[in-house]
Amino acid sequence: REIKMRKLDSTKVRPLKSEQLLHIEDHDFALRPGFGGSPIPVGIDVQVESIDSISEVDMDFTMTLYLRHYWKDERLSFHSNKNKSMTFDGRLIKKIWVPDVFFVHSKRSFIHDTTVENIMIRVYPDGNVLFSLRITVSAMCFMDFSRFPLDTQNCSLELESYAYNEDDLMLYWKHGNKSLSTDEHISLSQFFIEEFSASSGLAFYSSTGWYNRLFINFALRRHIFFFVLQSYFPAMLMVMLSWVSFWIDRRAVPARVSLGITTVLTMSTIMTGVSASMPQVSYIKAVDVYLWISFLFVFLSVIEYAAVNYLTTIEERKQLKKKGKASGMYSIDAVQAMAFDGCFHDTDMDMDLTAFSDHCEEDETRARAASVSDLDTTRIKRKRSLKGNVGRIILQNNHVIDTYSRIIFPSVYIVFNFFYWGLYL
Repeated sequence: REIKMRKLDSTKVRPLKSEQLLHIEDHDFALRPGFGGSPIPVGIDVQVESIDSISEVDMDFTMTLYLRHYWKDERLSFHSNKNKSMTFDGRLIKKIWVPDVFFVHSKRSFIHDTTVENIMIRVYPDGNVLFSLRITVSAMCFMDFSRFPLDTQNCSLELESYAYNEDDLMLYWKHGNKSLSTDEHISLSQFFIEEFSASSGLAFYSSTGWYNRLFINFALRRHIFFFVLQSYFPAMLMVMLSWVSFWIDRRAVPARVSLGITTVLTMSTIMTGVSASMPQVSYIKAVDVYLWISFLFVFLSVIEYAAVNYLTTIEERKQLKKKGKASGMYSIDAVQAMAFDGCFHDTDMDMDLTAFSDHCEEDETRARAASVSDLDTTRIKRKRSLKGNVGRIILQNNHVIDTYSRIIFPSVYIVFNFFYWGLYL
């Protein structure tokens, strides 16, 4: 009775090993299926779980995905009454043949191993095999920053067999364009994912031949609002703040100089902060154009006050010189001079106090002779007098430069903004 009970107890029966069911020991799985014949087709489909990060400095991206392979290996076929498949974990990989697909231009990649390796193999009775694994890969993305931060980056993840060329293995997308699927909740902090697409091609190596290559293409459009708050808007404020000096009195040297230096240093800080987060490329980016033009406006506002201050200094020196001649050399005014010789003398004319009466008639004669000579040289002096009058007007009314600057600087900056945003947007 005890012996019969042991035979009837199914829990005590030793299960059949998968190796014995699949007849693994009867074949050499170091060789590909159909070795020596036509290339074995291996279908691929990919489900993108997430795009973890995009690095402009390193020019790479990190992606987590489910990579699935489909092929047929008749050596793994088995008999099944219910035509059901068998599923195994990663321990079977070392005992059978699997495609050697790798990621081209990848920097780092790993298969997730929590709590065990995320690998699954499903074998069907007719020998069809599904091989799935969960991978995180970091690959290169050749980015163009000439329009940064108003740019759109096109990146791709490329899959290829490492050992088998097109004569031995043919990689293809299992379901065409539908072979690539993504999670609906994929989102990035600085980018908007415009599209995902799948494509295929060939890669040639001079020593080994042609290989099938599959591409996972995706386009990323950068969110500009972050850069508007961090770079563009502060630059606009600094430029407008530099215009405040045009309304400050030209004699307030400390106020205008300190305001100009502060805006220049702030613009330098903004430009340094933007450059620190970007790769050191050898071409000009769109943000560089805007920040450098803004910096030029701030710098010109400082130069504008330097010109105004210089012209003011020249004007005041001339006025002091005139006053000095009138008070130091003569020590009397024109009314007192009339009391000595009976002739009126302007403060701008040279007078000799020792001989007013002797030179009065001579001055009148010289004046008449000068008037006659002036009539002969009127045309020649007109050009010179025009230039002299313009210079004199600028010297005497240098505050007009501030008045014109209040109109010219904002107008030119507005035109520049319209041109800039119209060109890059």
